[in-house]
Amino acid sequence: MRENQKVKVLEISGGRILQHKMMSMGIYPGREITKMSHFALRGPVTVRVGRSVLALGHGVAAKIIVETE
Repeated sequence: MRENQKVKVLEISGGRILQHKMMSMGIYPGREITKMSHFALRGPVTVRVGRSVLALGHGVAAKIIVETE
């Protein structure tokens, strides 16, 4: 994804614990999120979900399957 690109979450390809954690942060299938920025060398990825800005680890962010518009 590019920075400031809006996408729709299709699925979260992790276990139940990761899916529950993402849902508690507002990331679930069907929800629109916006990638704000990322850091080189597998650093955190910041995303906007509604009015919140979240920093996700690179490994966690890679498990969020999205659809670009």
